Amino acid sequence: MKNINNYLAKVLDVPLENVNTCSLHYEIKKIPKNQFLLQYGEICRYIFFVEKGLLKMYSIDKNGKEHIIQFAPESWLLSDRSSLYFNEKSVYYIEAIEDSEVLYLHPDFFNGLVEQFPNSIEKSDILVQKHIRTLQNRINSLLGETAEERYLHFIKTYPDLLLRVPQWMIASYLGITPESLSRVRKELARKNFVPDK
Repeated sequence: MKNINNYLAKVLDVPLENVNTCSLHYEIKKIPKNQFLLQYGEICRYIFFVEKGLLKMYSIDKNGKEHIIQFAPESWLLSDRSSLYFNEKSVYYIEAIEDSEVLYLHPDFFNGLVEQFPNSIEKSDILVQKHIRTLQNRINSLLGETAEERYLHFIKTYPDLLLRVPQWMIASYLGITPESLSRVRKELARKNFVPDK
């Protein structure tokens, strides 16, 4: 469990000698490509940590169009927080895009870490604030930025996903059509093209 151990030690300041004992508090599952971890109308019971593979969280509107909210590659956390913490029926789907290995963390997993390792409380709080900041920036981006600016932010946020995710999914995440995304990519390629002298 390389990724979760690195995450606990480097991100949450869990002492290295205690990292392995944390495995007693989560369950790991192999999730085949296209399998759901959460579906619309269900109650989300876990926080998902991606040890290997790739997940997406999305909604489907009344016209049947998919809107991707977030991708979660290796070492990312993913959950429907509204459902998880307020016991509400989820309006999202969480699905594996690739064959994945996913840790199922109970909501009190991080509280338990804080109780056992008090130094991790500050790091845990910072993670929550960073998550909120990311969501705020994403809303602002969708409301006020051009398709090109959104695409550049996508590359910065998910630098390794361009070759792992089909273009229509990237377009869904950006809130544009695949055709618009194709035009954006062509325009960026033209701008960055340096002719031979």
